[in-house]
Amino acid sequence: MSALTLLLIWLSGFSFLGYGIGYFVSPKLQEEFQRFGLARFGPLTGALEILGAVGLLVGLAAPLILLVASAGLTLLMLLGFGVRLKIKDGFRASLPSFLFMLVNAWIFYAALRAF
Repeated sequence: MSALTLLLIWLSGFSFLGYGIGYFVSPKLQEEFQRFGLARFGPLTGALEILGAVGLLVGLAAPLILLVASAGLTLLMLLGFGVRLKIKDGFRASLPSFLFMLVNAWIFYAALRAF
C-alpha cells in the first residue's frame, strides 16, 4: 500500500473518530442534525463514524476490515453530501463531505487492489 494511502487512512480514521465522538459531546454538532431534519439519526451517524474510524485503523492489519470500513464511510459521506445539497448548503459547507467521500473511495479502491 502506498504512503499516500496510508496517510489518507490515518487522516480519515482520526477525523472520523473526532467527529463521531464530537457528536456525543458537542451540542453544536447535535444542533446540525436538527437543522438537517435528521436529529433521530444523529446517534447512529456518530456511532457509525466511530466504528468506521476504528475499522480503518484496525484495517491496516486486516484488509477485509479496511475494505468494509472504507466502503461504509464512503456511503455515509455520499449520503451526507446529498443531505447538504438537499438543504441547499453552500459549496463551502458541502465540500468536506464530498472530499471525505473521495478519500474513502480511494482507500476502498486501494484496499480492493491489495485484497
